[in-house]
Amino acid sequence: MDVLWSGLVQGLRLLLTGDPVVWEVIACTAQVSGIAVLVSAVIGVPCGVLLGLLHFPGKRLIQVLVYTGMGLPPVVVGLFVYLLLSRNGILAPLNLPGIPELFTPQAMIWAQIIIATPLVVGFTMAAVAGVDPDLGRQLQALGATRLQVAEAVVQEARLGVLVALVGGLGSVISEVGAVMMVGGNIEGYTRVLTTAIMLETRRGNFDLALGLGMVLLLLSFLVNLVVSQLQGQHV
Repeated sequence: MDVLWSGLVQGLRLLLTGDPVVWEVIACTAQVSGIAVLVSAVIGVPCGVLLGLLHFPGKRLIQVLVYTGMGLPPVVVGLFVYLLLSRNGILAPLNLPGIPELFTPQAMIWAQIIIATPLVVGFTMAAVAGVDPDLGRQLQALGATRLQVAEAVVQEARLGVLVALVGGLGSVISEVGAVMMVGGNIEGYTRVLTTAIMLETRRGNFDLALGLGMVLLLLSFLVNLVVSQLQGQHV
């Protein structure tokens, strides 16, 4: 109990005193996870909407692949991205522009996009598919186009889509295996909250590790508080 209390005090102290190292880690966490979720939303929400609305051959197989992706072990994702981006990796002979190097924030973003996108697709698909099908039929009977029907269904499923984005953010902001493999936990460059917690735990700095853990929990709480407020406005 004393250790937990010390960790809470340490976490508050780190935030209130404006510790530059901690805020640097927080900024890196926000940058990497924020960009990853934004890209995942741009890719995943439209794909989830299409999968929730359309019926076509092979849809069941795609759904199985999406559900499999939702449970991908982060270390496997990290290994895959490592093999893609390493100097002797899969993409190296192609010399493609815009391919990031390992042990950079960009490589970490790639890994987190792969982790978050299936979650965004899956939750969005479930939210859209869960809308009462009579809504579409009624709108079509009133003369609405397919695009207008799709817009109405997405509007009805907006809370589920919001949950999908929060789920994607939660999966990447708390992830450690993949970002450690492709980011390297470099101080002042690729160190995020989860890798910093792991490092301080290994060093035996349990107060600091718990303090950083409290900071991570606080960030998660604030995100969910904002989402709760948005849900309350649309109920």
